Formats: sequence, structure tokens, C-alpha cells
Amino acid sequence: MQIFRGFHHPQLAKACALTIGNFDGVHRGHQAMLALLNNEARHRGVPSCVMTFEPHPRDFFAAQHSQPDLAPARIATLRDKFNELSACGVDQCVVLPFNHAFASQQPQAFIEEVLVKGLGVKYVLVGDDFRFGAKRAGDYAMLDAAGATQGFDVARMNSYEVRGLRVSSSAVRDALARGAMQDVAQLLGRPYAISGHVVHGRKLGRELNCRTLNLRFSHWKPAASGIFVVQVHGLADQPLAGVANLGIRPSLDPNDVNGGRVLLETHCLDWPASLGAEGGYGKIIRVELLHKLHDELKYDGLDALMQGIHKDCDDARAWLAARI
Repeated sequence: MQIFRGFHHPQLAKACALTIGNFDGVHRGHQAMLALLNNEARHRGVPSCVMTFEPHPRDFFAAQHSQPDLAPARIATLRDKFNELSACGVDQCVVLPFNHAFASQQPQAFIEEVLVKGLGVKYVLVGDDFRFGAKRAGDYAMLDAAGATQGFDVARMNSYEVRGLRVSSSAVRDALARGAMQDVAQLLGRPYAISGHVVHGRKLGRELNCRTLNLRFSHWKPAASGIFVVQVHGLADQPLAGVANLGIRPSLDPNDVNGGRVLLETHCLDWPASLGAEGGYGKIIRVELLHKLHDELKYDGLDALMQGIHKDCDDARAWLAARI
């Protein structure tokens, strides 16, 4: 999948079949939409294209109004969004910056300048609640009317349901907040996972004999947090079982090398000797969060922290053993 920041690129296809949205999590509803998009693109002989936004529009408006609570919790990093869009067979992804100029653009200008001139759309697929343009004044009827006069087809996809539950990013966020990882997997069609480069941390794990693999979660407000039973992919031939902390590490010094950042810190229950002590750094790994043990806890000192880690490891081994 080709990824473009904006649409002023010579490598961008001159025409496309397009869908528009945030696609946070790329859940089963998104997947159904993307399958339809790919099919329509093939029929027209053009690439399939996803237009998405960074930051999330609600992040932008939350900052504008100095109300951080209005920002949605983020399900996936941008890397993971791209990976899942690619896995769904999308040919190209256009990432537009959601800023004041874009938020102020009138719906008709968006259609003419972005969809028609910028992307050369031949087909546009949107969700049943799609709105666009300044003050969300644009709707499906306006888009459909524009398509009829400017030569592109417009379609709308109804909500996707699993066992009577509407699949949405909001439903995924709610399940993650509850730590209901089986529900999350059902909504996503796969285990919830976070991927990235392993980065250096404070290396306190060495002192505690509990080495960790650290991934940065780029958004300040992850949809999930706490202590999880996990599997790590990308380090060995087989997935490695582990325990992970996703959050801000309340028991540690906030002035450490990753202070102020959300980290996913994963301890593998059995570290492969073949990797060596430094074998994880710089590698791209994927960590699947399978089961939530508990919320983050603040421990009084390193001895209490070490006891808590050992208990989490024992609980993780027990949970895994019950499922083998």
C-alpha cells in the first residue's frame, strides 16, 4: 500500500475508488467496507484509496476548545492503522492534516478541490452517518447530487452488526476500557495488538531481573490501559508469552528517559537465549493483548513493585496454562 501525506504527489493515481474516515482500529465494519471498496475499484479499473486524517478531527476540536476530555481515546497507532489497511488490500492511503483550514472548508469546495481535482474520484463509498465540510454541513444527499453532475458514483454502506451489536470504533473503545479483550477481538476480527520499534527505557527491569521490551504508544490517550497477558510476535519463530504494562508507569520516576510518554512495556516469561541480552532493541514487534489482569497500580517502593511483577507473571502463566 502506498501512503501519501496530502494529495499533491506525482505518484498518486490520477483516478481512484475512495472511502473516507478515521478508521481507528480497522474493525470488522471497516473491513466489510474496504472489501466492497476493493471490489468496486476492480470493476472500474482504478486503485482503491482510503482518505484518513491526522490528528483525529475530535482531537483537533478538543484542543481548539481546551477540553481534552472531548478527544476520543485512540485504539491504534498510525503504524497499526496503515498495517491493517494494507492487510485489507487497500492500494493507497491519503493522510490529510486536520487543521483550521481543513475544518473551515465548505462542503462544495471539498468535493471540487479534494475529491474531483485532487483525487479524481470515480466512486465514493461512505458510512451511513457520514458528514463533511465546515460545521458538518455536507451530507450523503449533497455528495450524491455532486456525483451525478460531476461524473462519479456515490454509495452508502449501512451499519455492520455482530450478534446484534453495531460494530464501531466507539464499541471497540468501550470494550477496551472495560478490559473485555474477547469482546474486542470479536469486534476487530483479530486479537487487539500494538506494534512498533523496541526502544530503550530506563533499564530498571535489569535491576529487578525483569527485562522489558518497550514500545511507545504515540497518542497520549490510549483506549486500553493496565496489565495484560500478551503474546509477542517478531522476535522468534514462535510467539513469546509475556506480561505487559500499557500506561504511564505510576510507580516510576516521571523524569526517566520516557517520562510523560505512554509505553507498552512487555516482559517475556521465557526470554530466548539466542537473542542475547540486547536482542530486542530496534526490532519491529507486534504485541497481542489477550487478557487483562488488572489496572495499573502504584507500588510503595521497588520491593513492592517486584512482588507485584512476580504475581502478575504467575497469574499470566496460570491463565495461559488453562487455555492450552
